[in-house]
Amino acid sequence: MKTKYRDFLIRSWETRDRADAFHLIKDILAEYGLRCEPFGADRDVYDVELHYHNKGGEFWVVEREGKIVGTAAYYPIERGKNAVEIRKMYILPAARRQGLGKFLLQELESQIADRGFNEIWLETATVLKEAVKMYENSGYQQETGVETKRCDRVYVKVLNVDF
Repeated sequence: MKTKYRDFLIRSWETRDRADAFHLIKDILAEYGLRCEPFGADRDVYDVELHYHNKGGEFWVVEREGKIVGTAAYYPIERGKNAVEIRKMYILPAARRQGLGKFLLQELESQIADRGFNEIWLETATVLKEAVKMYENSGYQQETGVETKRCDRVYVKVLNVDF
């Protein structure tokens, strides 16, 4: 994966991105008063190969001027029908309010649909107000069954109805 949006480069995660991606996510969680869980919900950022690549998912990083300013990922899940879960969609404050989040979400949805998946699930926290608004404005419907401790919302979007 490699694409551009304005002055951002969106590309597939590489081994050299491990620490930068983890610290970006940790810092953004702290910004919203949420705790990073390196041995729980955030372990997947250290084990991208195991949690994403080996499961048929993808993990992307967003760069501006060679510095990682965002992440986005997904992988197949058991929940739902032929479904994936979007995870680790985070953008640093300096890269927000430029349409990047919406662009990233649309790119993820397009890639997921092209790969033949039918449903997208995601979990988030109410405190992440901008994300909640974006998901709801993008056609995600609130569901039940939150599985991540720091999250209190779960959403689903049906992409292909021919299942």
